[in-house]
Amino acid sequence: MICGEALARAGVPHGFSERAGGVSRGVFSSLNFGNPMDLSGDARDPVSHIEENFRRVLVAIGAPGREVVQVYQVHGAACRVFREGGPSRDLRPEGARDFRADALVTDDPSRVVAVRVADCAPVLIASSDGRVVAAVHAGWRGVIAGVVKAAAEAMRGLGGPAALAAVGPCISRDAFEVGPEVLAEFVRVFGDTAPITERPDGKGLVDLRECLRRQLVEAGVASPDALPGCTFGEPERFFSHRREKGLTGRMVGLIGPRA
Repeated sequence: MICGEALARAGVPHGFSERAGGVSRGVFSSLNFGNPMDLSGDARDPVSHIEENFRRVLVAIGAPGREVVQVYQVHGAACRVFREGGPSRDLRPEGARDFRADALVTDDPSRVVAVRVADCAPVLIASSDGRVVAAVHAGWRGVIAGVVKAAAEAMRGLGGPAALAAVGPCISRDAFEVGPEVLAEFVRVFGDTAPITERPDGKGLVDLRECLRRQLVEAGVASPDALPGCTFGEPERFFSHRREKGLTGRMVGLIGPRA
């Protein structure tokens, strides 16, 4: 597990996984936390493998036995808040469905909140006392939509403004090529200083990690940790949706309130 220095100093249980150290097999080898949506049946990583992988990382971050809360991630800016005694699933008459969001906030010390990634950036945030935390799934659409700001506002609503944060390993600037329509969105949001590199053919590169660092500073985190590592360029360490054309596993970023 990879940790952010500021979060670790504050005693906040958290971590970003790499792909080694679990029980999953094949394309999911070995510390996998999710399945591509278009896989079915025996092609999917069994739930029992994912549960065991979560058990291992909970032990590794010093939060054994806590409930892991996840959501159905949709590349937006919706945020869900999980309070003590509240549900961790969206219960409807037709059955249990996952909440749909890309930011999770909690002040419940019996839980950890988790996001799954495989090129998008996992962002973990905590208040200065570690009592309110957030896990954020941030791809380029989430950056443009302002998902970090949404998480920070939800934390403030619980009385724990964002103060500490870490951006986990994600696709690097050199590997994240996008089209002109995506570049235009970053210029719209970040202006002339957008962390992009435009090319003569209209395509270009985006520094997702730097975008998130700037947004965290705007949200109140004075010195966010931006952890190194390129998911696309380091196949031994990380899963990558882009590198493997969708047929790959998922890493996880998870965090819980300080007990």
